[in-house]
Amino acid sequence: MITALIGILIGTGLSFQTAVNSQLRKFVISPYLASMISFVIGALSLAVITLIAGSPLGISWGFISQQPIWIWLGGILGVIFLTVNILLFPKLGSVQTAIMPILGQIIMGMLIDNFGWFHSMKEPFDVYRIVGIALVMIGVFFAIAIQEVRSRREKKTEKNPNLWIWRLVGIGSGMLMSTQVAINGQLGIVLHSSIQAAFVSFFIGALTLIIVVALKERTFAGVRNPIKQKAAWWVWLGGFLGAAYVLINIYLVGQVGTGQTVVLVLFGQIAGSLLIQRLGLMGSYKTQIDFIQIVGLVMILAGVVLIRMF
Repeated sequence: MITALIGILIGTGLSFQTAVNSQLRKFVISPYLASMISFVIGALSLAVITLIAGSPLGISWGFISQQPIWIWLGGILGVIFLTVNILLFPKLGSVQTAIMPILGQIIMGMLIDNFGWFHSMKEPFDVYRIVGIALVMIGVFFAIAIQEVRSRREKKTEKNPNLWIWRLVGIGSGMLMSTQVAINGQLGIVLHSSIQAAFVSFFIGALTLIIVVALKERTFAGVRNPIKQKAAWWVWLGGFLGAAYVLINIYLVGQVGTGQTVVLVLFGQIAGSLLIQRLGLMGSYKTQIDFIQIVGLVMILAGVVLIRMF
């Protein structure tokens, strides 16, 4: 019971991380700078935890050269995922920003399991997985299409095809997220430490974003904007939430297994997104949640259960 509650809470925290980082972006302007701040805070947090756990922060060059290049890409994929989510949040709202990546995660996760990519254990397609993905597809349609139709009727606007472009971007970012999970899992195996693997992933992500900001923005002055403008204290929590998400996932997998962990976290993520959008929390625009959207979310959850637990 306690582990289930922890899983749901950390999933809810992940949806809040997106909202928090989107609010941070309003102060620093650049989505890259907002992502950099989040990754640096997360990396520093994980560095402290790694040292407390007795694991080293450094890795020898000999070890690095013996591993495939893709095993070091987890942090970069995390950068892309986080930055895309910051861009999606004001375009799609909290619920769709959560649902689209979830759909991408499930699709890519099934492909990785089926073909055994990134040295993952092979789990071929079966009836449960086929029915599960069908439920997810239908659930996503209910959760999104109804909302769009209602919005057009209320505002008397034409269908906006750009929204579907952003939705496809969200699906793509979710596929990268599943790829990151598989890569970081393999990194944890070769390092014999999941905590050190999480730190390495965050460190590479933070370093990547520092370079991107230096080349693109040519200044880090925007970091001071939230302080100068007296931003709410919680705009700095994105990195801590990201670090907590990684570490608690490691704990839950050891307690209840990967399948149940994914289900619990995704349920919390969906519930958190509904809460944010319904109440207009963290700077999100407040919207009504239709009953059919709730039905869609339940169908998504049922599909996830079939895919991940059977």
